[in-house]
Amino acid sequence: MTAALVLFLAAAVVPIFFGKIRSAPLWLALQAAALGWASAAPQGGLSGELPGHALVALLEALALRAVAAPLWLRHAMTQRAEPNLELMPSNLFAWAIAITLIVLAFEFGAPAAGDLQALTLGTVAATVAVALLLLAANDSPPAQLVALLFLENALALFELLLPERWPLPVHLALVAVYLLSVGVGGWLIGTPQATAVGVEP
Repeated sequence: MTAALVLFLAAAVVPIFFGKIRSAPLWLALQAAALGWASAAPQGGLSGELPGHALVALLEALALRAVAAPLWLRHAMTQRAEPNLELMPSNLFAWAIAITLIVLAFEFGAPAAGDLQALTLGTVAATVAVALLLLAANDSPPAQLVALLFLENALALFELLLPERWPLPVHLALVAVYLLSVGVGGWLIGTPQATAVGVEP
């Protein structure tokens, strides 16, 4: 599970420093693949679960988060005539803030009982921190949606910290929220003229 967490963390942090907006679906797919890998690992909490819940969690991570959502987001981005800019501004000030937030996130996870729990909590906290930084630093609609999906992936990873998974109805409700975010966000990105309606003075 440790390798899966490292992959998830890399897919959340690297694009903040070096990623372009149109490469974001790839990073989201890598996060989801790492999430599915962590869920399937014995330490991920699948042992002792109901098989139906385990199967739903794994299929949701791989089919929805790793394949369907990135493909829909990529399609929506190709409909939007915007330059392929960086997710975060390429300057030392923004990078220093990002590094500071990541370090503080792992300090927050350090008191957790056990190395694996500390790494998981640190990864969740770092992903949330960089997503909030991205929301604050880039007002482009595609970047805002990517930050929101980063947050929702972090929430799914947080579930692995729990002694018992959330009940299946709660998990399905979170899946529905994720679907709604991807569907509505992708539609708004793909039809920017629909958001530019204003009233002439």
